[in-house]
Amino acid sequence: MYIVERFSKKTILKKVSKRTANSVAVATIDGLKNYFDSVLSITADNGSEFALHEKISKELNADFYFAHPYSSWERGLNENTNGLVRQYLKKGSCFTNVNDHDLKIIADQLNNRPRKSLGYSTPNEIFNFVS
Repeated sequence: MYIVERFSKKTILKKVSKRTANSVAVATIDGLKNYFDSVLSITADNGSEFALHEKISKELNADFYFAHPYSSWERGLNENTNGLVRQYLKKGSCFTNVNDHDLKIIADQLNNRPRKSLGYSTPNEIFNFVS
């Protein structure tokens, strides 16, 4: 599971043992708890794994929104981030041996990678400047 901040493009990756609503809620809250003051809203797709969105919203004191079904263009940043993460974790590969340490390394590489859309600054530079 990943979370990407819209303005800075900072990415947080968390391993979810099962794609259940409870597992996703726990991972989302855990992934964002260090950024509690910065989280204003969350936008998710319409998967059943977000059935506990009210719990996430309450724990993080953030509004929760859903994209329209089958409207991937509304989540362009998420689709782009999918592509970036897939450079490290290929589609169809087994994630059994991937752990949180591996995901932290990948997130650090993504967050310290200059982006053209950020004027060749990194997501960490932009996020730390804004927050």
